[in-house]
Amino acid sequence: MTTKEQFPPTLRTQAVHSALVPVSLLAGLILWAFITRVSGLPSFILPSPFDVWTRLTQHLLSGSLLFHLWITLLEVLGGLALGVSIATVLGYALAKSPAVERLLSPYIVASQAIPIVAIAPLLIIWFGPGMLSKVLICALIVFFPVLVNIVVGIRSVPENLHALMRSLNASRQQTLRLLEIPAALPVLLGGLRIGATLSVIGAVVGEYIGSDRGLGFLIRLGDGNFDTALVFVAILALVALALSLYGIVVSLEKRLLKWKNSV
Repeated sequence: MTTKEQFPPTLRTQAVHSALVPVSLLAGLILWAFITRVSGLPSFILPSPFDVWTRLTQHLLSGSLLFHLWITLLEVLGGLALGVSIATVLGYALAKSPAVERLLSPYIVASQAIPIVAIAPLLIIWFGPGMLSKVLICALIVFFPVLVNIVVGIRSVPENLHALMRSLNASRQQTLRLLEIPAALPVLLGGLRIGATLSVIGAVVGEYIGSDRGLGFLIRLGDGNFDTALVFVAILALVALALSLYGIVVSLEKRLLKWKNSV
């Protein structure tokens, strides 16, 4: 049996695609190390991969990085839960009532027109520098994309399906549970993908402006001490956190939407 027969084209393609990510990361590290060596820039401007790795191991062994990562994760999860809950309830009301949409849309749009870096200091002043203000910042930045996707998802349900539910004498609760939620779920999960990554940005903005813990605080600490390697460590931790949350939402989406693939 030849090698090509042992590994069908589909498997070979999957193997090549799986190898692209580590190869790309390795090439990026090599390029990074090459630039730091050739440019001769001091480490407080552009640290080498070895400097970042050294600082990473130091903060991992001391437990500092895990502590700050845990604080940021709690803020992100709290903001996601609050933002998604409010956006879901309000989005359903907007989708079902054009009058409510006209009444509230100026305030909703205004909340997104103002940059989060302008609102965050106010929330920290009003609610203090603790976790609550960071959760509210995360919820605010998550709210809009989830709200829009909820409205689009509910309104995208074909009218003939609503007519079918009415012909079967389905109650409002049954229509919501059996028709509107399954129809809106793909769009909702799409908004949740965006919200999961944006919530990390909200937490970091809040921590950077006013906090003594969290990954945003680590970035501010490294920036103030010209410890660029520490800034890189915090950024890498943020990327890992955002990718993990995104992956969880993708896995949840695959699990909840199995019915679409079987239709």
